[in-house]
This record gives sequence, structure tokens and C-alpha cells, in this order.
Amino acid sequence: MSLPRLALLLVLTSLLAAFVLLDLHAYLHLDTLQQQHQYLEAQVSAHPWQAALLYLLGYVAVTALSIPGAALLTLLGGALFGLLGGTLLVSLASTLGATLAMLGSRYLLRGAVQRRFAQRLAAIDRGIEREGPFYLFALRLVPLFPFVLINLAMGLTRLPARTFWWVSQLGMLPGTLVYVNAGRELGRLDSLEGILSPGLLGAFALLGLFPLLARRLLAWLKARRVYAGWTRPRRFSRNLVVIGAGAGGLVSAYVAAAAQARVTLIERAKMGGDCLNSGCVPSKALIQAAAQAHALREAQAFGLSEVQGRVDFAAVMQRVRAVIQAIEPHDSIERYTRLGVEVIQGEARITSPWSVEVNGQTLTTRAIIIACGARPRLPEIPGLAAMQPLTSDTFWQLDTPPERLLVLGGGPIGCELGQAMQRLGVPVTLIERGERLLSREDAEASAVLEAQWQREGLDLRLAHQAERFEQRGAQRVLIARDLRRDALVEIPFDRVLVALGREARLEGYGVETLQLAVRADQTLETDACLATRYPNIFAVGDVTSALQLTHGAAHQAWYASINALFGDLRRFKVDERVIPRVTFTDPPIARVGLSEAEARAQGLSFEVTRYALADLDRALIEGRTEGFVKILTAAGRDRLLGVTLVGARADELIAVYALAMRHNLGLGQLLATVHSYPTFAESAKYAAGQWRRARISPRALRLLAAFQRWRRQGGAEPAAPRDESAP
Repeated sequence: MSLPRLALLLVLTSLLAAFVLLDLHAYLHLDTLQQQHQYLEAQVSAHPWQAALLYLLGYVAVTALSIPGAALLTLLGGALFGLLGGTLLVSLASTLGATLAMLGSRYLLRGAVQRRFAQRLAAIDRGIEREGPFYLFALRLVPLFPFVLINLAMGLTRLPARTFWWVSQLGMLPGTLVYVNAGRELGRLDSLEGILSPGLLGAFALLGLFPLLARRLLAWLKARRVYAGWTRPRRFSRNLVVIGAGAGGLVSAYVAAAAQARVTLIERAKMGGDCLNSGCVPSKALIQAAAQAHALREAQAFGLSEVQGRVDFAAVMQRVRAVIQAIEPHDSIERYTRLGVEVIQGEARITSPWSVEVNGQTLTTRAIIIACGARPRLPEIPGLAAMQPLTSDTFWQLDTPPERLLVLGGGPIGCELGQAMQRLGVPVTLIERGERLLSREDAEASAVLEAQWQREGLDLRLAHQAERFEQRGAQRVLIARDLRRDALVEIPFDRVLVALGREARLEGYGVETLQLAVRADQTLETDACLATRYPNIFAVGDVTSALQLTHGAAHQAWYASINALFGDLRRFKVDERVIPRVTFTDPPIARVGLSEAEARAQGLSFEVTRYALADLDRALIEGRTEGFVKILTAAGRDRLLGVTLVGARADELIAVYALAMRHNLGLGQLLATVHSYPTFAESAKYAAGQWRRARISPRALRLLAAFQRWRRQGGAEPAAPRDESAP
């Protein structure tokens, strides 16, 4: 703690100690005030201004120091200064004292709380930023909430002091009037309970509803302003129209149909979207084929000699397409029609907040969900267009393998497809501008993958930036800059795969017509309930989310569809705290929650537990010892903040930790769970055990050793066992 904070803390502690030691709290009793009533009235009559000033300072001191007694002082204000004068003095003094208490709490406590609970405090701050005045106003209106606690709690947030001042002034006014008015009858009061009758408490409770009603009113006025200029239909032909039949759109339509709503799903291309046709499904099918090829090459390590295999690339790609065809029925028009969804293939265009045009037909609807996904990002690099670049969308058109494949980008797509092609016999060079692969993951995870690639012979060029492409006769060349040496290098290739991320689809369906807001990262802006600037138009999936995960889009879809159908009654804020992510390389890299870098950036106090798979029996059995389990826990607790898995089965095992985090299960509970032997799942138990061992006190171990020595040297005789069958 800094010296000024320490000094302030000492001053406050001294004042509180003096209050207790001098027995000043005896003066803040109803009996005392009643006994001194006539004397105090005489002093006010003789010296009105001095008395008012002393009363004001005393009230501010009591409130600022969070000393119980403000209610009695309010009564005294009414008794001595009347309804008008007492209300003015109490209103000013209580607000000033409360603000000082709030600022003191912020100055002394927020830093320590921020270090320990930064993530939770950040979420509270976001809520305070949106609804802080309403929330504080509701608390001030209802006297059942101790004002002292409200002052201290608000100091831990980022609510501006000026907002705290005026909201407190306004919110405490009704209570101040009641108490000051009661104070005029100070001599007749038997107890404070007499002031707060059940009827009066009920009135306060009704006053507490005012901020909620005010918030609804403001939302209604905001909606009227947004919808100004649009004509709302008197009736609607649909409850919901969903644009886009990828993961987000399919789940949205499914939920709406299950809720017995009339829902129309519009798709301009193929059902299933990117995930089925050009993303998750084909890439994982290709990765599986590559894993089989790699396993054949590694067979000798398991005592299998003369194992041979030849990659038939055309057959591999044929199987990839067959896998797509096998999964297509799950996302087909026929299936969704049977579920009760009307499916229309065509170009959708939103023509008003309640109407969508498709194939010359206008559909009216109460709500709309935009699930238009994203597309590969193509950078403006000189000469790139002439190279006929492949993307994650067009890669699947290949039937013959390139002699040399150049991959631009060391993110998940580049890493997955680059390693798969290398294993299928295509020499791969991967260019990454950063210092390591997978920059969003832990550096340790990147290092394991880079070491694996070195063993497999993949040409990895980190800290290289593509400058231009050139065609030299039949030869294609990338001119890249080695950022470490600041030198140009030439990299020959036959085909180039651009894997530099994806960008939201924002054109062609009415974003411009409705003037929907777009974030700096070029995704559709939505609120915590996934609504756009129009309360009845929602967005889900890659078009609005930086996550760009199929299961993330499906997760959002539930919230969006429920809010679209029932939002007039209640809206749910999307919960994205626990969404796992996996890069399906070999070894796979999986994470849920925070990485170590993210935890540090948020200023969290945390501990790291690391368990190497080289110590796991099942990993030794399978010869898959590369990788680790890395767990971040809150300092001094077993609560999980984030988990990174690198190694075999990481893509499956991450679900264990996602479940634990979602339901607040700590490492102690994972340690107490029985796992089958020998399995990779045991790594969760062993990592938890490592966490536990690191926290055993050396002193406790010494005492335990001494106890066992005493037992070996004779010790006490064991007690006779109890006969449980005896009556």
C-alpha cells in the first residue's frame, strides 16, 4: 500500500477508534436525543447558523466514516430545523458524506479488489456503465438496503462520482422527507420501527420499481426513435425470419420451430453454411486422412516393419466430399421442413425492420435473425490475384496436389491445412508475420507445435512478411521480408493458400438500408442480448462475433432466438464466459477460459499448475508424450480461470474443464473424481493432484513425519475397534 493510502487509513482508523473509546455512540440513541431535545432546540434558537453548520459537519463525518446513526441524525434534523430546513441540511450532508465514503472506498480498496477479482469486477463495471444510475437509484429508494454498504460497494466500481452524487441526492430524497417529517415528533417516538410501518415499507418498495419502469420507458422511447420513418405492419405472416443456414441460422430456426413459432429460413447457397461445406467438416476429414498417412510412417516405432502406403490425393479428396455428403442430411431442407421450418433458397434482403424480400416475395415478420457468416480475408498484396490463390472456401476444389504449397498465415486454418498437406506428401512452406504460430494461444503451446513441425520437415518462416508475388515464366515466387534480418528472401511455390482470417459478410442483405451499426473489426454491432440497433433484429455467429466458432454460433443462436420470440417479456444476455476452442493440429491445442497472457493483461492474481504428458502412463503407452496440461486458478483457491491442453485427445478432453468451469467445479472436485486407468483423462486428476501437493505446508509435513516417528516408537495403543453390530 502506498504511503498516502496508508496515512489515510491510519487517520480513518484513529477517528473510528476515538468514536468507540470516547463512547460517542451513546449520543446516537433515541433516548439520548429525546432527553437533550429541549437543550438542543435552545442552542439552535440562540445560534441558528452555527448550529446548522455543526449539524452539517457532524452528519457528514458520521456518514463518511460509515458510522451507524445517520437515521437518528435525520430525525434530529427534522426536530431542530423543521421540515424544509431539515430536509435541505440532511439532503446535502447525507449526499456529501456518502460521496466521501464512496471515494474513500475507491481509493483504499478498489486496487486490492481489482487485483484479486479483476474479471468479475470488469463485468460489474460494464453493467454499471450501462445501468449504473438506474441500479443505484433503485437501491437508494428502498431503505431495506443499508446505505453504508451501498456507498462502499459503489466505490469498488467505476461509477463516476458526479453520477453517484446526483443519483444519491435524488434517490434518498423520499426517505429523507419521511425521516425529517417524523423527527418533528421526536418527543413522541417510542422507536425507529414506528417510522417504518408495513404500509410505508410497501410504498418504498413501489418506489423501488420506478427505475425499472423508467428503464422500460427509456427503451420504448429509444425504440420509437430508431423505428421513426418505418411503417410497422398491423399483422405479420411470420414470427421469425432467419437469414443464413449455417450453424447459427440452423439452430435459430430449430429453436423457433420447437417453440411452435412460424419461422422461415433463407439460404442463398448450400445448407449447412461454411462449417459443413468448406470449414469444419472437410478440414477435419482431410486432417484424419493425413493422420493415417503419418501413422503409417511412424509404424516402425511400434515394432511394425515394412509398412508402406502411398497417398492417392484424388481419393483423399473424394472421401472428404463423401463425408460432407454423409453429414448433409443433418442440415438438409428435408429435415428442417419436417421440423416445421419453412426453408427458402434465394437471396434475402431486409427491406424494413419487419419485412424481408426473397425471390420477389415479401415476408412480414415480428423478428429477424441475421446469420450470414463470414468469408476468407484476401489481403492487397501486389501480384497475389494473378496467382489464383486458394482460400478455405476454394481449397476443396483441388483434385491433384500441388508440387509445393505456400501457406500465408499461422492461425488455426493455416496450421491445420498446412500440416495436413505436409503429411499427405506435399512440401509446405508457411509464412507468418508474427514471432510464433497461433498468437492467441500460450507461447508454450506454440513451441510444442513448432517443434513437431520441425520433426516433420515443414518449412516454417516466422517473422516473415509477404511483399509481392511474381510470375517468372512457369515459376511462381513470393518475395518476402525477413523481419528479423530486415532482408528480402525469395520463396518458390506452385499454389498459395491464403489463411489470414475471415471477415463478416455485411453486404447484399440490407445492412446499408437499415443503417445497422458496424464495429471497428467490421462485425455487426449487437448488444448483450445480440440485438442490433433495432430491438427486433438480431445477429449471431461470425457476422457479429470475433470467436468464429461453429459451437459459438450455435450457442449464440439459442439466446437470439429466445430473445426474438419472447423478448417483449424478458431478454437474456448471452453468456460467453465458457466456450472452448480447439486448433486441430497434431498435437491438438485446446483452451477454455483465459490464457496466461490474457490473465496478466486483466491484472488478475492467479497461480499456474502445469502437468507434462510425458509423466502420463497412457501417453507413454501410445508414444504420444508431447504436450501438457496448464491450469490457471485464482490465487489461493482451486477455482479455474483457464485451461490450456496440448497433446493427444486435447480436443476431446477440453470438455471436462469446460464442464467444470461452467458449473464452478474446482480442482479439488476434479481430484476427487475417479478416472479409468490408463486413459488420457487421468491427466485432469494428476494435474489437480499436482496443484494440491504444491499447497501442502512444509510445517504440516514435518509435524506429520514427527507423528509417524512417535507411532513407530511405541506411541499410544490403538483403540479397540467398535462393533457396529452391537445394539
